[in-house]
Amino acid sequence: MEYIRAAVLAALAVSSGFAVELPKLRVSDNHRFLITSNGKPFFYLADTAWELFHRLDRKQALEYLDLRASQKFTAIQAVALAELDGLMDPNAYGDLPLIDRDPLRPAVTPGSNPSDPQQYDYWDHVDYIVDQANARGLYIAMLPTWGRYVNNEKVVTTQNAQSYGEFLGKRYGRKGIIWILGGDRVADGFEDVWRALARGIAIGVSGREDYSAVLMSFHPRGGGTSSRNFHDDEWLDFNMHQTGHGLTDQVQPWAKITADYERKPVKPVVDGEPLYEDHPLAFRAKDNGYSFDAHVRQRAYWDVFSGTAGHTYGDHSVWQMYAPTRKPVNGPLFYWYEAIHRPGAAQMQYIRALAESRPYLSLVPDNSIVRDLLNGPDRIAATRGDGYAFIYSGQGRRFTVDLAKLGAATLKAWWYNPRTGDSMDAGSYESSSGSHEFICPSEGFGSDWVLVLDDASRSWPAPGTKSLL
Repeated sequence: MEYIRAAVLAALAVSSGFAVELPKLRVSDNHRFLITSNGKPFFYLADTAWELFHRLDRKQALEYLDLRASQKFTAIQAVALAELDGLMDPNAYGDLPLIDRDPLRPAVTPGSNPSDPQQYDYWDHVDYIVDQANARGLYIAMLPTWGRYVNNEKVVTTQNAQSYGEFLGKRYGRKGIIWILGGDRVADGFEDVWRALARGIAIGVSGREDYSAVLMSFHPRGGGTSSRNFHDDEWLDFNMHQTGHGLTDQVQPWAKITADYERKPVKPVVDGEPLYEDHPLAFRAKDNGYSFDAHVRQRAYWDVFSGTAGHTYGDHSVWQMYAPTRKPVNGPLFYWYEAIHRPGAAQMQYIRALAESRPYLSLVPDNSIVRDLLNGPDRIAATRGDGYAFIYSGQGRRFTVDLAKLGAATLKAWWYNPRTGDSMDAGSYESSSGSHEFICPSEGFGSDWVLVLDDASRSWPAPGTKSLL
């Protein structure tokens, strides 16, 4: 029903041009999750489409958005001043975002008729994509600028950042936007620029420096986290990592997420750029090969079970919207319109379905219920909530659970398949029996599994089959 409603709204938006106003988002009362203004949990399931505004035309954008909506994504990460020469290389309609690369002079024209090149400007195109995303139930996680225009090229500065932020806040304040500052650069020495931009957005949205009117984070450089520079800042609502594209043994994403999860004051944490599908592993394709769906599933479940408020997916061809006429970045394997159909993207919906099929806002990481967590690609990760526990085995390795710690007399067990979203009955167990070893249905790289242990008295349906929201 949710997707049918989104499809109807999308069709109306296409035919009539009206904008759908999505619910505002905020941080949950326990500061661990994101929720809507009416208290409904919001699972941040984002796709990385950095070049969406810059490289796709209207028809292509709709093809992309339709698919991601059908795959149950909830957000799309895209950049207003795009990474790949977005200030000098025009968009699909020949337009640039700024006059003379000046953030104080956005290149806007009267009118917004797409049939008239004199009216339809760069920002009209951004408007169209944002509205069409919102009509499909997708929030745009908008980066105002890629980091190169702050750190390297000094286009966005302390002198103009607030005004540029006000322009964006006024234009997009009523739309379904999650504001993501940064853009793959360190913030050291540039903190005041980002703070001025945050202040400007808040003023543009609400008329005053009111950070409760916006939801904001910061996308850091590879291996980094927003907490390094901004954890105590009022504007930073949730922390964002870029655990990046390295090998599992090097990255250990669960450790990075845990570090921010344990910070005080408590804030939600999201991995805004983990390993992309079809990406050269550790940027060395000749030595390590490319990632594929098994890699991105591992990063998703390790992240969420370590305490993130959702997850970000990406494909190496899609972020750059690689096409026959485009210069490739780091050896993409497909064109974007092929890569959007890669299996990892379709499989991301299953982690959202699993989380929402149990009381989601009670979820906390708890590795203490597993005897041996293993490491590297074999890593086991455990999380638990009100009346249930999830245990993920990255390569289907067997593991032992202390059933007595789960607080239910009888436990109903299920095996959940992250590749298909299917569940199978795994029997019932008495917690008084103490520890029990569980053997996954299959083993090896690509044979990851989730063990679901329910309090049998709850009589919940099979995991992932019905949302409790």
